[in-house]
Amino acid sequence: MSLTLKDIQTTRDAIRDATVETPLVRANRLSSQLGIDLFLKLENLQHTHAFKARGALSKLLTLTADERAGGVIACSAGNHAQGLAYHATRLGIASTVVMPKATPFNKIQRTQDFGAKVVLYGDSFDESVAFTRDLAAKDGMTFVHPFDDPAVVRGQGTVALEMLEQAPDLDVIVVPIGGGGLIAGMAIAAKGLRPDVEIWGAQAEAFGAVKAQIDGVAPQFAGATLAEGIAVKEPAPGNVAVIRDLVDRIETVTEMEIEAGVFDLLSNEKLVAEGAPGAGLAVIKRHLDALHGKKVGLVICGGNIDSRLLSTLILRGLVRDGRIVRMTFEIDDTPGQLAIISRIIGDAGANVIEVIHQRLMQSVSLKQAELDVVIEARDQPHVEAITAALKAAGLKLRLSQDV
Repeated sequence: MSLTLKDIQTTRDAIRDATVETPLVRANRLSSQLGIDLFLKLENLQHTHAFKARGALSKLLTLTADERAGGVIACSAGNHAQGLAYHATRLGIASTVVMPKATPFNKIQRTQDFGAKVVLYGDSFDESVAFTRDLAAKDGMTFVHPFDDPAVVRGQGTVALEMLEQAPDLDVIVVPIGGGGLIAGMAIAAKGLRPDVEIWGAQAEAFGAVKAQIDGVAPQFAGATLAEGIAVKEPAPGNVAVIRDLVDRIETVTEMEIEAGVFDLLSNEKLVAEGAPGAGLAVIKRHLDALHGKKVGLVICGGNIDSRLLSTLILRGLVRDGRIVRMTFEIDDTPGQLAIISRIIGDAGANVIEVIHQRLMQSVSLKQAELDVVIEARDQPHVEAITAALKAAGLKLRLSQDV
């Protein structure tokens, strides 16, 4: 792929009026906690809440009159689908999006709301792509690939132009990697402006295809990932070539690290982010020694996380931080025991979330009962203080984070 800084600058002029120049904000709490100067590029504030709208619009603006009349088609289960649908409808171009059959309904609905016709086919992205290409040829539509297209890559690269205008002295830019379009475009733009700026890539261990290719090893794929937006098994060869030449470092992180990254962005910076930027923050947290004293930019590439998944993630994060804990009591099966426990917990300033009273458990004697109380506390020292108060009242209990 022979894209240049000038190509991306020209594309930025073309898409400027129809895309959001998203803010680059300092992450004050995370910067303090991590000991670095961390800035977040809020692409979750785009019209469709993800950077993909940039590349989709860039491609649409290259179409001829006949291609516009024939409509466009894409294969995507998420951000690319919505970005293409939004801008195609705005430009008066008919759009069709092929999604795997297991795509969550809310993603289907959002894509339809932006004006696209949705076709469900296949059990995976790879199956859907082949079907999409066949459908495009059959019906005379233009296929818009989510990352394997120079016009799309040019659009994604405009993110870096904005970041280096907003913070010209960035030392490192961390970019999530799926098919490689975002980081390839950003690397071309950033290195064209500032050859000394470091570009780091972040991948999920379960889908580390680009890192495997760069390292010259066979990729290992393992199940699902929270970072579904970057769960790509076959990155574009042209993007990988750019990454090989211009990207300084690629790191992978575990699912638990990605989950913690999403939770940290929400709890510390009040930002709703999907798994991909969580992977980026996880890479930063894992390699703080290398980033010490540096000004680091992280692309919050999307915020389209399922609300049910987010609610579970929040609860798990509270458990992980020791703010939600289960207390299991062995009590005499007599009136007033629960009232005593509730009073002590309430006096200590904690909230009772759930109570389960077990009289039939074989592990306790006939005249006793087992009581599970799930509480929400301020932090781990608060839990320890509550536990001490309960034990001082003569209560027997054990703690568990299995809530």
